[in-house]
Amino acid sequence: MLTPKQIVEQLDRYIIGQDEAKRSVAIALRNRYRRSRLPVEMREEITPKNIIMMGPTGVGKTEISRRLAKLVEAPFVKVEATKFTEVGYVGRDVDSMVRDLVEASIRLCKQGEYEKVRMMAEAAAEQRLVELLNEDPAANKKHSKAANLFGLQMLLGTKADGGSEPEVSEEEKYKRAEKRRSTLEALRRGDLENEIVTVEVTESNSGNDAMLAMGIDLNINEMFGGMLPKKKKQRKVPVSEARRILVAEESDKLIDMDEVIDRAIERAEQDGIIFIDEIDKIAASGNIGGADVSREGVQRDILPIVEGSTVNTKYGPVKTDYMLFIAAGAFHVSKVSDLIPELQGRFPIRVKLNALTVEDYERILTQPENAVTKQYEALLETDNVRLSFDDGAKHAIAEAAFAANETSENIGARRLHTIIENLLDDISFNATGDHPIIDIVIDRAYVESHLNMSKTTEDLNKYIV
Repeated sequence: MLTPKQIVEQLDRYIIGQDEAKRSVAIALRNRYRRSRLPVEMREEITPKNIIMMGPTGVGKTEISRRLAKLVEAPFVKVEATKFTEVGYVGRDVDSMVRDLVEASIRLCKQGEYEKVRMMAEAAAEQRLVELLNEDPAANKKHSKAANLFGLQMLLGTKADGGSEPEVSEEEKYKRAEKRRSTLEALRRGDLENEIVTVEVTESNSGNDAMLAMGIDLNINEMFGGMLPKKKKQRKVPVSEARRILVAEESDKLIDMDEVIDRAIERAEQDGIIFIDEIDKIAASGNIGGADVSREGVQRDILPIVEGSTVNTKYGPVKTDYMLFIAAGAFHVSKVSDLIPELQGRFPIRVKLNALTVEDYERILTQPENAVTKQYEALLETDNVRLSFDDGAKHAIAEAAFAANETSENIGARRLHTIIENLLDDISFNATGDHPIIDIVIDRAYVESHLNMSKTTEDLNKYIV
């Protein structure tokens, strides 16, 4: 398990600044590990210390939480608190955040099991592909008719007429074995990737859209204990696609779903992270009545989940006592103290994230592993355009982003995408990939001429979302 310092170092690879918030989440994560090493009696008494992040949009609140969960492969789900207050909203209740977390945990556990059985699944899928590529359509049709006739005879209680298939000769067996061997070799060389084969796939029996909209998540087959036959259909797909389908099918056969679900529920309960965004929008502003009643009602609905309760899911009851809740909001109009006292008490750690400066924007353009400039350079390189930004250009873009956020709505680092997208509009449009490699250097003069930075306020309005 990583130490708090190591966690912060990992977060620094993707998020610029916000050291206080990084320290808080790193300590919260490490405390989970410390708790896991305690005796059971003591462990049950220690609950996570939930966190409220306060700061404008686009400064890294969501990214810190998401990267934290990814770092330790913890189940993670993000919900918008405002969706529970929307007029006419007929979606699921607040318990849905826990159900979504369990689904995310099951996906994580399944992926882990798939990795363990990947080699066996790929070998089994390869053998099935060989069978599909050597299928005789005429023989299949004959076999299907024979099977139908046999079923009809069984239904009517009549005896079969003894029309069994003739025994295959040794020579025929040898020919078939040789054909399978040559097909397998060609398959492994990649010579048959574009060949079309027919695979039988099982259709997913998802709930009805209208029922899901009303918060009713029912699977009819599950209600009958899986007794109903699964719907299957034939699909004609290339070998490359068929391999993916067959590997997934074989993987499902090799893993124990009951064990996966049990492990997933345990991971959701012990390691799950729920990120509640825009919590400031459900803070009552002091008036009694109107929208404030709805907001306070949502707070009271969220309270038992954060306090620790048991939520019923289709996989069984799930306890929320040891889940980590991270709430976030801009808190421009309301304050944390506007939340109901009981909810405030469940978020003992509060950290403030600062608005970004010109220097922060410049570092965001260069330092992170997934920096914005690196993304656009990689995208255009696929069309034979080698793009590069010099230091002057990066500083000019940072100044433009800061000025635009100061003179209008502050959307944080997201402003960089807007500005660079407009800055590279002509280059992106004219790059076709059917020309020799072109080297383009973006400098400060290019940025200033395309953004007309001399008329800052007027011209930057064009780049405001």
